[in-house]
Amino acid sequence: MAEHMTPDEFRRAGHAVVDWIADYWATLERRPVTSQDPPGTVAARLPAGPPEHGEPVEAVLADLDTLITPGLTHWQHPGFFGYFPANTSGPSVLGDLVSAGLGVQGMLWATGPACTELETVLLDWLADLLDLPKRFRSGSGGGGVIQDSASSATLVATLVALHRAGGGRWREVGVDRRYRAYASTQGHSSIEKAARIAGLGADGVRPVEVDPETQAMSPAALRAAIEADLAAGVVPAIVVATVGTTSTTAIDPLPEIGAICAEYGVFLHVDAAYAGAAAVCPELRFGHAGLEYADSYCFDPHKWLLTGFDCDAFWVADTAELIEALSVLPEYLRNAATESGAVIDYRDWQVPLGRRFRALKLWFVLRWYGAEGLRAHIRSGVALAARFADRVRADDRFALVGAHPYSLVCFRLAADDEVNAELLARVNATGRVHLTHTRVNGRYTLRLAVGSPQTTEVHVDEAWTLLTDAATALLPR
Repeated sequence: MAEHMTPDEFRRAGHAVVDWIADYWATLERRPVTSQDPPGTVAARLPAGPPEHGEPVEAVLADLDTLITPGLTHWQHPGFFGYFPANTSGPSVLGDLVSAGLGVQGMLWATGPACTELETVLLDWLADLLDLPKRFRSGSGGGGVIQDSASSATLVATLVALHRAGGGRWREVGVDRRYRAYASTQGHSSIEKAARIAGLGADGVRPVEVDPETQAMSPAALRAAIEADLAAGVVPAIVVATVGTTSTTAIDPLPEIGAICAEYGVFLHVDAAYAGAAAVCPELRFGHAGLEYADSYCFDPHKWLLTGFDCDAFWVADTAELIEALSVLPEYLRNAATESGAVIDYRDWQVPLGRRFRALKLWFVLRWYGAEGLRAHIRSGVALAARFADRVRADDRFALVGAHPYSLVCFRLAADDEVNAELLARVNATGRVHLTHTRVNGRYTLRLAVGSPQTTEVHVDEAWTLLTDAATALLPR
């Protein structure tokens, strides 16, 4: 029978694992970005059951090389331009390793005092780095917490909004009337999922039209939707505004939206999952104009701020309202610190009870890079996207689709949707790069999102060369 791993065995195995990760990063550029194997390939290569006797770590690492990595989409690859970045870094991995080794359960202050207090301080640091409104700082009635994702942040915001809209009744009796959430037609799918989980159903979300040019929410359409619901006896509960939509990084006009929310007493949550990271740079804070109206705000350091998944930073302006909505205190969790009222119990700020020590990886990242290093990373991504956009603009076979305020460029060939879809398929099939698509005003549109710390001008230029070569082959001469 295999014994528990001793500290010395862990030391040796740990060195081997760190070496393996370092080698993986060093060889990423030589690998195809995505696997071309059909579904079921990896499963078919795995044994039918677990081993009867324990195996050494070396055997597991060997199988990582032969079985697992060939079947991956490599999100850290310098040629990965799909979706939004979800990038990690050396300090983030090391922070996660320490968190895993400590095995702290941070549900209460009492179950991990430093786990809680570091998180509170780090969220204040981040609020300062992004120049968020003072009302989101701890000690001001507001404060921040790390959620697993922006989807969870939206769900929590929706629950707090229902608590407020129901005058406190929601906590006891649930959804006892018709409530409505509002988001633009470009809002994230998690908004509908939050409404369904909260008991509102998909019909509980009213999609608000966008300006066809900017793809940003129309304030006039929002006002009309709220007034129509009020006239029909529906209670407006929450507006989710987006800074940097998934399709095109459109920026909803927070000053106008916020004023409407204030006028009607509607909870305003701002989802800046991807684009919020850009606000570490003073010149990229334009999306936050009007943020003083927000009741809650979130962004994902695990997208564009070099912190590995999962790490969403979520702030509320009124922590008492949040805790009142979500707190459940069984006898077995009662303790002197909680009852003193002098501590934060983050279990009251999220859906699950348990929570990992996520703040460690964020701490490692902030300490390693510093504010200056984070700004350099963001500016590099913006500059590389602008370089790519210049190439698109200079080729009359292509057209830019919308603005590119951050590091996502949307573009298309001046051809029908089928040709654009084939262009994407051919470029991705090379294994050198990976792009994704969306639809803008109904038209098939390609997306190139920069974010990997390994991506350089060489990789962006290679993507453009692959695109133009494929375009030449596809277009009639």
